[in-house]
Amino acid sequence: MVVVLGSIVLVAWQVYCRFFNYFSWPTTTSVVVQYVEKIEFPAVTFCNLNRFQTQAVANLSIVFFLWSIVSGVLRMFSTDDKFSQELQDFFQGNQNFSIKEFTRDNGFYLNSSTLLSCEFFGKKCHPKDFAHVFTEYGNCFTFNHINLPTRRRVSLSGRGLSLIFDVKQSQFTDDPSLGFVDAGITFAIHSPKEPPRFDGLGVFTPVGMHAHAAIQEVKTIIQEYPWGECNPDIKLQHHQIYSTYGCLQECKGHLIQKHCECLPFMLPDKIEFMGLCTVGTHNSTCPVPCEETDYPITISYSTFASEQALKFLSAKLKKKTEYARNNLVYIDIKYHNLNYKMTQQQKALSVSELLADIGGQLGLFCGASMITIIEIVEYVFTNFYWMCVFLLLKAPKLPDWDTSNQNEQMHKRRIQEC
Repeated sequence: MVVVLGSIVLVAWQVYCRFFNYFSWPTTTSVVVQYVEKIEFPAVTFCNLNRFQTQAVANLSIVFFLWSIVSGVLRMFSTDDKFSQELQDFFQGNQNFSIKEFTRDNGFYLNSSTLLSCEFFGKKCHPKDFAHVFTEYGNCFTFNHINLPTRRRVSLSGRGLSLIFDVKQSQFTDDPSLGFVDAGITFAIHSPKEPPRFDGLGVFTPVGMHAHAAIQEVKTIIQEYPWGECNPDIKLQHHQIYSTYGCLQECKGHLIQKHCECLPFMLPDKIEFMGLCTVGTHNSTCPVPCEETDYPITISYSTFASEQALKFLSAKLKKKTEYARNNLVYIDIKYHNLNYKMTQQQKALSVSELLADIGGQLGLFCGASMITIIEIVEYVFTNFYWMCVFLLLKAPKLPDWDTSNQNEQMHKRRIQEC
């Protein structure tokens, strides 16, 4: 009897531990490196650190005001009364002024004079192969954008996208006193389905340098709640797939539009509130995406260009050698290897594994199986049923008291007394 009770206690404890472990939602992480014959090339967004062209800007104070809105300069620098009066006079005479249209028309542009050379996997590419996008750097241009009918792929490592930009440094309009002291091109590598992200992730290439960027594709798959933190039901209004950065962009756009009744041009417009950016499910405002693709970069630089190349470029551009050294940027982007790394979060314990584990504990300590448990339940139910039937059949009969005659006699007696 002691052995039986001890076995029952042990199996109950083990079953409790198994259920407790399952409902803690454990996960495992697997890392797989997959080699392929062809791999999809990412999207690359390029921006000139020279946001505006000098010939398009007549009043530099207006440029200061425009970019103070974007970069928050107004919170760090005070403006004098004369400057404020100039701005008021300007906007009173330009009620329909649009920063977005002004930036699109007068910001950095991409044509044969700014994109001197473009080659993708041995084939020429042109400015028309780039899509315009607004970022905090104004006009930017994306290669291998999402609107292409087919994705560009490469079948050989070490070859990819090569470009030469002319940043036209003499036309810079940004004020160095405000922190704009760099000259060159910044670029971000991202999935074609995701927006470019430059804050902290942009790669700067100064003028007179050749940037060699070797990339690798890294895919991350996260389990949905409660095993992970992703929510597959979240959809964004202005982005094809969900990403944390895209969610935050739409969130900022909604809040700024709600409180200020205006919107910075780099944020998506006409935001309809879809329940994002509140303390939502699983204590996360913009949860991590269920699937994400990143492109870690290994970058190195060399001086551009050599003495012989300078002579060639100077003759081609009909400029002095100093111009090429001070204005040209050479960028090479290629895969390090034809493989991608997949990091996948997986459920550590499935329902079938839980049942198998519990069955093993029952068999080990009690010699029981599912059939045994069913037989025990059937035995208890059958005995309980027949016990109830027996008790109902053997219950004593209550005496049948006929009180009608007695009541009638009492009624007659009361009449006689009256």
